[in-house]
Amino acid sequence: MSEITKSLQDIIINSVKNTFNEIDENTLSTLVMVEIPKDKVHGDYSTNIAMRLTKILHKDPISIATPIVEKLKESDTFENVELVKPGFINLFLKKDSLSRVIKTVITLDKNYGKGEAKPEKIMVEYVSANPTGDLHLGHARGAAYGDTLTRVMSFAGYNILREYYVNDAGNQIEVLGKSLLERYKEALGLAFDFDSIGYQGKDVQVLAAKIKDEDGDKWLKVSEKESLEHFKDVGIKLELDKIKRDLDLYRVSFDHYQSERELYSTLKVENTLNFLRKSPYTYEKDGAFWLKTTEFGDDKDRVLIKSDGSLTYLTPDISYHKDKFDRGYDKLIDILGADHHGYIARLKASLEILGYNPNNLEVLIIQIVRLMENGEEVKMSKRTGNAVTIRELCEDVGVDVARYFFISKPIDSHLDFDLSLARKQSADNPVYYIQYAYARIASILEKDSEFEIKDKYSLLTNEKEIEILKHLDSFPKLIEDVAISKEVNKICNYVYKLAQLFHSYYNEVRIIDENKDLTKERLALVKAISIVIKNALNLIGVEIKEKM
Repeated sequence: MSEITKSLQDIIINSVKNTFNEIDENTLSTLVMVEIPKDKVHGDYSTNIAMRLTKILHKDPISIATPIVEKLKESDTFENVELVKPGFINLFLKKDSLSRVIKTVITLDKNYGKGEAKPEKIMVEYVSANPTGDLHLGHARGAAYGDTLTRVMSFAGYNILREYYVNDAGNQIEVLGKSLLERYKEALGLAFDFDSIGYQGKDVQVLAAKIKDEDGDKWLKVSEKESLEHFKDVGIKLELDKIKRDLDLYRVSFDHYQSERELYSTLKVENTLNFLRKSPYTYEKDGAFWLKTTEFGDDKDRVLIKSDGSLTYLTPDISYHKDKFDRGYDKLIDILGADHHGYIARLKASLEILGYNPNNLEVLIIQIVRLMENGEEVKMSKRTGNAVTIRELCEDVGVDVARYFFISKPIDSHLDFDLSLARKQSADNPVYYIQYAYARIASILEKDSEFEIKDKYSLLTNEKEIEILKHLDSFPKLIEDVAISKEVNKICNYVYKLAQLFHSYYNEVRIIDENKDLTKERLALVKAISIVIKNALNLIGVEIKEKM
């Protein structure tokens, strides 16, 4: 909660207590809300406490609000307090009341906005692309969103673990191993089956040649089963290492990579199946083994074991989510692509059958991305003719721009990524515009850094200064809200508006003024602005620029 908001809530609580002593403080602390009105004519802040007390006091809002207003007017915090129908109380602060936030920001510095530690353990899984190729634009949006969300939630005080689920089992890995084997034969100058090469990427060809150089024809002298296992292992490592390099470039990191193969080798998949076999919610039909997910909200029952004895994709996934809970996590968050929307009900139903609370799994769906250039959709890389990868995009527009653009819109909306705008080094580009605000402040403070840290800054009375102070004060509340709502695009909106407020302020006033005392106070204000810009950009994985 912000400094000013907390102070106002305390003042309102005391005023209500002194007016209606039959209401206890604990009740009041849950009822008092303070908001910034959209229209400045309705005050700096406003509260609807009178309307929220009608059920407790059995009076109309005006009758409740009238004596509260009189009490509030006794506080030296307010220039004016007014009552408007149907019972809103509008608060007009003395100008220096807002300025106390400057001391808080400068004192806390990188910790301004940070929430108190919370006991709940939360695992967030995102990206989890198959280790069979490059990360593309869909992965880029999910990676930027997942990384930003975990940064914000950690900053808000949540105990977060970031996990990448490695799909290193199943048919796609068989295809990868077979592709490497055939390319290996090709590298040896032998006949090979081109039609068996499911992955045509250059990296598979390069790796096969490297294996030939190191091992010669060793893998033709063992059984095909043994050689395929080797090529699968080597292929998984190659692709996963490449994914990690690209994620590192993209400033995305994970605390843990969970192997699907490990779920099989430690019998977690088998144990989950054995548990389900004893459940009343499974049955056999047409030679297959089914789960009665319809009894828990799914639109149809789901197959766990097909008639040929092979497992469906859902089976290891159920085991994986069971394992997440068994590792001690209170809540799970899955960030999945748009093609997984229909998957949510069956997964939640499966967890409920296993005895877990399905509400402790939250699934967030990332909508699709279109890459646009000059009004036309770009589907293929100009360099390779394949889908555009994260690395190519970062090399084209930069990591800062790529990350910002991907999280600047709500994830439930389709995103058009405008390459033409992303490449611009001008105020039209929001990333450039925000970074330029920080660089401008750095330049000012380089020339004159003589500011004071004090409780109030009485000379900051310009309307633009007041608006900036209120915006700075709202940052901690923003962090709280985003950690709960998961709407990380609001961080982009916030820091862009802060940059707007600063640029407008910079163009209107002389920050380094002839009045030395005023200069010191304005320097303290811009120092506070720079701290909050830096904190916000760090949360979204965008770097600051000292010079531009």
